[in-house]
Amino acid sequence: MTSLFNRETVYVTDKTSPTEVFEEVYLDLLKKKLVTNEFLTSLLEREQHYPTGLDLTPVDGDLPNIAIPHTESDFVRTTRIIPIRLQTPLTFHNMITPDDQLSVSFLFMILNENGEEQAGLLADIMDFINATEKPALLSFLSSNSPEEIYQFLEKNFKGEKNND
Repeated sequence: MTSLFNRETVYVTDKTSPTEVFEEVYLDLLKKKLVTNEFLTSLLEREQHYPTGLDLTPVDGDLPNIAIPHTESDFVRTTRIIPIRLQTPLTFHNMITPDDQLSVSFLFMILNENGEEQAGLLADIMDFINATEKPALLSFLSSNSPEEIYQFLEKNFKGEKNND
């Protein structure tokens, strides 16, 4: 079992649109050979047709909303969750009711080279949010330190990937 996180792929960004955020992260992931050249195009198309914003008010009204952008496994070369803290909340469409827009301030981008694990990774993220004490979760979701974000996830995130 190895971690779903890597300190080299934790991001804090001041970009002002989801597309700019995706481009910034994509260029770094491409440089690290974690995604293919087509990753960004696929990610943007998928976000347009299958939105990934998640309203956390049913969990707790004080929590900021998140998004869980991802694309098909053909475009990634690893299985990893990429935490991205947005310094400026950005608008994403709601995963459950796509016509609704959400103000989102944290992304858990899923890179999943084994397509079958997708639902499990989504469930792991929700388990993490539901199981983490609210004050600690609020602090984590508002942290502007990539190292603090990484350390918190390493300590508190229970999902792990198999290297079979």
